[in-house]
Amino acid sequence: MTDTNTNTVEFINLKVGEIAPNPEQPRKFFSEEAQEELTNSIKANGLLQPVVVRPVEGAKAPYMLIAGERRWRSCQAAGLEVIPAKLVAGATEEEAYVLSIAENVNRADMTIMEEAGAYADLKAAGWEPGKIAKQFGKTETHITWRLGLLTLRPEVAEMVDQKQIKSNLAWHIAQLSPANQMVAAMRYVRGDFDSEAEAQHFANGLKMMEAQTSLTGEKAPTAEEQEKQKKAKAKAKDGLGKAEEVLIPLLEELAEKKPEDLAVILGDDLARHLRVVGRLYAKVQMVRNLLSKAQGIQRAQAEAFNKAAVEVQQEAAAKKAEVRPEAAEAEKAVAKPAPKSQSTAKKAVAKPAAKTGTGAKPAVRRMPAKKVDAAAK
Repeated sequence: MTDTNTNTVEFINLKVGEIAPNPEQPRKFFSEEAQEELTNSIKANGLLQPVVVRPVEGAKAPYMLIAGERRWRSCQAAGLEVIPAKLVAGATEEEAYVLSIAENVNRADMTIMEEAGAYADLKAAGWEPGKIAKQFGKTETHITWRLGLLTLRPEVAEMVDQKQIKSNLAWHIAQLSPANQMVAAMRYVRGDFDSEAEAQHFANGLKMMEAQTSLTGEKAPTAEEQEKQKKAKAKAKDGLGKAEEVLIPLLEELAEKKPEDLAVILGDDLARHLRVVGRLYAKVQMVRNLLSKAQGIQRAQAEAFNKAAVEVQQEAAAKKAEVRPEAAEAEKAVAKPAPKSQSTAKKAVAKPAAKTGTGAKPAVRRMPAKKVDAAAK
């Protein structure tokens, strides 16, 4: 633990306004519902557990919180003017921060990302993961994995804080590139996987894809290798067929019996059956885990190829967009008509001459034949 031999501790009553919150408080999220419950409890029973403070010089408030910000907030909301406090004098900034982490780190309402951030602050101050683990009663692996979550992109970190993604899966997702983090997180949250383990295997598969310099960089299998793969696939298929035909019906038959019936039916052979089924169970668990990992790799490969296909399509569309303006200009140049000569243009727009009193012959009006004969007479 931190050496506090030079620190002095006393219990005093302080005005709420004499206390200021710690700006370096490791907890950043406070549940409104839980806060309201605490406020109601304090209204009914008073503050049962004192807040922890230390004196500060030259500040607006003479005391700063080390631990108990939720209680201090609820005391303000409950209208309390004076509250009990545990005054720790002589504590350094680092000691005060360690005390505040110790106060919150094991609370259920401290989020995983807040805990990771608190450990990161201590690491930045020169603390090794082993020292942090010893200080707070954690394993070094726990500290290392929490620190590993700090590479999560903000959207995924928020999913972790909201408990949509558990810490173990979050660590595997944190090992991915920001883009793939979002892919793995969204697919898990929307229910694409039957279990957290499947999602973890998918994340590991994506990590393998990232480690490859090229999806098509590997050599194509030779004819001999293809033949071996074909035989292995046929053998596995044949083995599964036998299991479905023989083993599964046998286990189903045994499962339908009562324990007292099996004790009589199997007799001396019961212990052997138990050993064989135990071995089968262990092998099935191992193979199931292997198949789940293989499925994760297969899904990751499909995701990577789909992503590559989209990138190729986008690249082709971009090139087409670059060529299109040049082609359009060429088409305009070809389709543009040749300029008309001046005389042709004038003829095209010439209008009929207006009638005048001289020079223009009057139009001849034809008369019907009968009228012409009458006029002649």
